[in-house]
Amino acid sequence: MSKIKNYFLGIAIILFVVYVVPNFLLDLNILYLFGDNLNQAGLLGMIREFMFHFRSILSFLFTLYTISIAIIIFIENKDPQTTITWLLVLFIFPVVGFILYLFLGQNIRKKKIFQKEENIRSKSLEDIAEIQLNAVQEDNIFSEGKHSLKKKLISLILNNSKSPVTMNNRSKILTNGKDKFKELKKDLSRAKHHIHIEYFIIKNDKIGNEIKDILIKKAKEGVEVRLIYDSAGSWRLGKKYINSLKEAGVEVESYLPVFLPGLSRDINYRNHRKIVVIDGKKGFTGGINIGDEYLGKSKKFGFWRDTHIKIEGEAVYALQNIFLNDWYFCTKESLDELKYFPKLKYYGEQLIQIASSGPDTEWESIMQSYFSLITYANDRVWITTPYLIPNESMNVALRTAALSGIDVRIIIPDIADHLTAFWGSRSYVEELLKAGVKIYRYEKGFVHAKTLLVDDLVASVGTANLDNRSFHINFEVNAFVYDREVASRLECDFLNDFKNCNRINYEEYKNRGVLQKLKEAIGRILSPIL
Repeated sequence: MSKIKNYFLGIAIILFVVYVVPNFLLDLNILYLFGDNLNQAGLLGMIREFMFHFRSILSFLFTLYTISIAIIIFIENKDPQTTITWLLVLFIFPVVGFILYLFLGQNIRKKKIFQKEENIRSKSLEDIAEIQLNAVQEDNIFSEGKHSLKKKLISLILNNSKSPVTMNNRSKILTNGKDKFKELKKDLSRAKHHIHIEYFIIKNDKIGNEIKDILIKKAKEGVEVRLIYDSAGSWRLGKKYINSLKEAGVEVESYLPVFLPGLSRDINYRNHRKIVVIDGKKGFTGGINIGDEYLGKSKKFGFWRDTHIKIEGEAVYALQNIFLNDWYFCTKESLDELKYFPKLKYYGEQLIQIASSGPDTEWESIMQSYFSLITYANDRVWITTPYLIPNESMNVALRTAALSGIDVRIIIPDIADHLTAFWGSRSYVEELLKAGVKIYRYEKGFVHAKTLLVDDLVASVGTANLDNRSFHINFEVNAFVYDREVASRLECDFLNDFKNCNRINYEEYKNRGVLQKLKEAIGRILSPIL
C-alpha cells in the first residue's frame, strides 16, 4: 500500500510539471521566437495545435487529480477545521493549493513513519504508570477541595501519556536565555557519564559554538555525547558545525531529514522538543532553543522573553525515556541500559509529571492536559504563548472558564515572527475578550514562553504552544509541576510580564479596521495548515 501511495505522489509531481510547462510556453508565445524557421517548415501551426490539445487533456487530468486529492483530504483528516481549510485552498486556488498540499498536507504515510516509534515505548514506565493510576484512584489523598484538580490531572497524564508522577525532585525556573544558558553550560561542563541533547533549533552562532565547544571537550574526555537536531528547524546549521562534533566523537543525528522528494511529509511532524539530560540526573526543557536571539541579540526582535525549567531527580527519567525513544527512531539503536537511569539521591519532594505528545501517540496528551487544567480551575488560569490559535475545544474551555468567573489571562506577542500565526492569533482575540478573557500584548520585545499557571497548585513549562501545530502535528514535551513554591515563582514572572504588557480593550478591539479584520480572516483560514 505504501508503494502505491509513493507512486501517487510521484505522478502528482510529474503531472504538475507537464501541466505547467505547456501553459507557460503558450502564455508567453515563446514559440514565436522561432516563428520564421518554423513557418518555413510549415510546423508552427501544427505544434501550436498539438500543444493546445495537449493542454486540454492535461487540464482535464489535472482537474481529476485535484478532485482525487480533495477526496483523500476529506477521508484522512479528522479535524474539521483542517479539512475545510485544505478544501477551500484547493478549490479557490487550484494550482497554489496543489503545490501546498504536496509540500505540507500529505498525511498518508504518518502511520508508516511512526510505527516503529510506537513499538519501543518503555514498558517499565508504562507498568509504573498503571500501578500509580490504580493507587491514585483508590487513595483519597487528592480527593478534597483544590487537591482534586491534582488528582484529575495526574490520572489524565497517567492514562494518556503513560507518564508516572515522580516525587523525588527539585526544579528551578529559568527566566530568559541568560539564566538558562548559564545553568546549562555549567551542568554540561560537569557531566561525568553522558550528555543527551535534543533541540528543534541549533544555530551556528556565538552561543551555538559555545555549546558545541563544551560538547567536543566532554566527548574527548570520554563522556558519551549524543545530539539530535530537527532537520527543518536547524536547516541552516551547516555541515562544518556537524562534522566538527562528529570528528570529536559526538554522535549526531537529524530528525526526519528534509529531502526534496519527501518534503511533503518531512515539513510536518517536526521535533519541536528541547531536551537536555546530563548523567541521567539533571534535565532541562522549555521554550528556549540554542541561538543568539534567545539572548536578546536579534535586531528584529530585540529582547527575547522565554522560560525554561531545570529538573533534578526522578522526573529526569521521563525526559531520558523520551530522548532514547527519539534516538531509536533516528538510528534504530536501542539504549535501554540501566546506566542511563542511575540510582538517585534525595533531591526533594516536588511532584512532577512529564507529558509528551506527537503524531506517534494515541492521545493528544498535552492538549488534553491544558483542557483539563482550564476546565477544573477554581481561581485563575494564566497563560503565556507566542501563538494563540486554539482548537474549538480549547476555545470553548477558555471562554467557559472566563464566563464562570475564573481569572483567565493570556500574554501574546505584540510583534510577529510568523505572519500567518500572528494574524491567526489575532482572529481569536475578540471572541475571547467578549467572554471575559483578559489578553495582554507583550511590548518589551518578543515573548516566546510556553507557560501555564492554574490556581496556586499547578505550573506547566514546556515546548507546546497553544496552537494546532503543537497539539496535533509536532513532537512536544511539557513538565507539569504540582508545587506551590514553583507556582509562586512562576507567578512572579507573570506579574513582572504584565508590567511590560498592554491589556487589549474589548470595545476598542471590536472597532478595529477592515484591513486588520481581513488579515485576521486569512490568518485564521491558513493557520491550520501553515
